[in-house]
Amino acid sequence: MTARSGQITVSTAGTAVQGTDIPGPEFAITAEPGNTGVVYVGNDGAGDVTATNGYPLGTAEGWVYIQAANLNELWFDAASNGDKVCWLKTR
Repeated sequence: MTARSGQITVSTAGTAVQGTDIPGPEFAITAEPGNTGVVYVGNDGAGDVTATNGYPLGTAEGWVYIQAANLNELWFDAASNGDKVCWLKTR
């Protein structure tokens, strides 16, 4: 059975983490409510995301819906060490 939800932790701010190998086609993504900073989601085409090219998510932003063939096509970074992104497979 494929996971339908999870969390991705950015251990070191400024070092992007690749999403888990979960087939899509659509995911809902939000910042974990206990985060101390902003998290960023995206893919710059070279397997990375940063504060300058990612979509910023603060703890009050709500959910973002992203279509992707696999969650591992997305990368996650954070402004603070240990911040997390929560995800749900929606389809």
